[in-house]
Amino acid sequence: MDNFVVSARKYRPQNFNTVVGQSHITTTLKNAILNNHLAHAFLFCGPRGVGKTTCARILAKTINCTNITKEGEACNQCDSCTSFEKGASLNIHELDAASNNSVDDIRSLVEQVRFAPQAGKYKVYIVDEVHMLSASAFNAFLKTLEEPPPYAIFILATTEKHKILPTILSRCQIFDFKRITSNDTVVHLEEIIGKEHIKAERNALQLIAQKSEGCMRDALSILDKIVSFSNGELTYKNTLEHLNILDEEYFFKLLDYLTKQDLTNAMLLYDEINQKGFEGDMVLYGLASFIRNLLVCKDPASAVLLESIEGWRDQYISTAKLISTPYLVSALNILNEAEIQFKMARNKRLHVEMAIIKLNFLAQAIELSLEDNQIVKKKLVDAHYPIRLKKIIPLSNIVVNSEAKLVIETPAPAKTKPTAPAAPSAAPTNMQPAATKPASDISDKPVKSNIPATAIPVPTENASGGPKKNLLAVLQQKYGKEYDIEEVKESVPLAMELLKKCWDEYAVYLEANAKHASSGTFKVAQLNIIDDIHFTVTVGALTAQKFVEIERMNFLEKIWDAFQNRAIQFDILVEAGEQEDVPLHMRLNSKQKYDRIAEQYPLVRELKTRCNLEVYF
Repeated sequence: MDNFVVSARKYRPQNFNTVVGQSHITTTLKNAILNNHLAHAFLFCGPRGVGKTTCARILAKTINCTNITKEGEACNQCDSCTSFEKGASLNIHELDAASNNSVDDIRSLVEQVRFAPQAGKYKVYIVDEVHMLSASAFNAFLKTLEEPPPYAIFILATTEKHKILPTILSRCQIFDFKRITSNDTVVHLEEIIGKEHIKAERNALQLIAQKSEGCMRDALSILDKIVSFSNGELTYKNTLEHLNILDEEYFFKLLDYLTKQDLTNAMLLYDEINQKGFEGDMVLYGLASFIRNLLVCKDPASAVLLESIEGWRDQYISTAKLISTPYLVSALNILNEAEIQFKMARNKRLHVEMAIIKLNFLAQAIELSLEDNQIVKKKLVDAHYPIRLKKIIPLSNIVVNSEAKLVIETPAPAKTKPTAPAAPSAAPTNMQPAATKPASDISDKPVKSNIPATAIPVPTENASGGPKKNLLAVLQQKYGKEYDIEEVKESVPLAMELLKKCWDEYAVYLEANAKHASSGTFKVAQLNIIDDIHFTVTVGALTAQKFVEIERMNFLEKIWDAFQNRAIQFDILVEAGEQEDVPLHMRLNSKQKYDRIAEQYPLVRELKTRCNLEVYF
């Protein structure tokens, strides 16, 4: 019984014309041989299994051939070519840098370079996986690589070009190998199965090419395994089973359920996939690739980027026409986030099911964010809009009737509303501190029993004369008028006249409540407007600053109501004057007061330490 030789070795290219998918490199090398423009050092870099070492061996054989053809190929008949085929050539030396990466190995190689070839023109040194060499080995190789003898040629091969020293790269002629396309892989596999008399479906070969990801060696290895598995007859079904690939038919079904918001069948389908042994990360990866393929099929110009077998191409294109682009982009984003966080999830199955649930209701979320088939966008404006908060119903207005039900009493509004207080006792109720405000004063204004949670601006007329709808208007049109809208009043520009009026009214209010020191401070303070929402209050002493600071929030409530803008704030400034004798307790803040007390009474600090207390300043 003959020894079996794997296809990757049996059908290894023996000349440049049989190299698959690297025509840009093989053409350059053949022209360099014909024109006698050979460099003294080559660097072949690229992914695994794309032909780097194969091209290095073909180049080494061709440059020593005594009867090179007009196309720049070796004749495969001369003594040099036959000795190379038998592995007995003395002019070609191969070194595996992965296992011979020490400086002594490179020094031994450099010693051999001194001797001229006994037969042929060149001595060729092929160093595979050159990035595995140590730093000392690279340094020992530098001088010889820069100025080798005229008969020595070095061919370096690597999959990780970034790990090679720049001094090595600058001394080499660099050739970048690319991944082999699926079409080239399928054509090459068809040639091999024709020589081996194997029956295979084209869809099965396309599946192998897709699984190999541009690596011809992997494709040939997969082919050998499936030939043994299927007893020499490759079909799409047995190839799919052997490679443990999730069939795209499942993804088409899953997408159909998700777009119809049929969560039950979607979860049952995922359970069926899970029962077949497919892990959650494989489902997320496959579904993301499936959505990506649908996205590129939306435009015929980008349909060439479809990464799938030809049998699914028409179904991809027809399905892509039925799914909106926003849905595909949002779904791809959800799947990408789920795939990134999959490793950190403790319950893997629940993590995947959560992603499926999000995709199931994604169409509804996108529909709510669209207005007339256009995405609703937030507008950036420079103007300051008033801030509206939810009003609280006073407890005095809530009573219990005879049926033990809560009823909100709504007093009738007054016919006329005074514009200004006639006496200190008629000052606005919002000027009173919360602790002294009577319940009867709180309910001066009528209270609505149906108060909205948030206040939303009423739609205004646009330039074309039609109503300008916001998201709430779209929801009302679709689901009925289930939302209450409260009109937001326009903010009043910050003007000195109205500001001064509010300030003086608050001073009168303080006087009426026996706060004479604070009232006097308000009467002598100076106001200055900075911009639309900022003004300053200038006082003459630190004690006056304390009085204004105490009344800050109560006064701001009055200002916010007067100008219909809760963004208004003010700063308190102290005039530079004579040194003021301020009491110590008014000069220190809360933390400084605690530090002073702890300094005078050490037991206070010890109490805090022993009881592990936290002091909030």
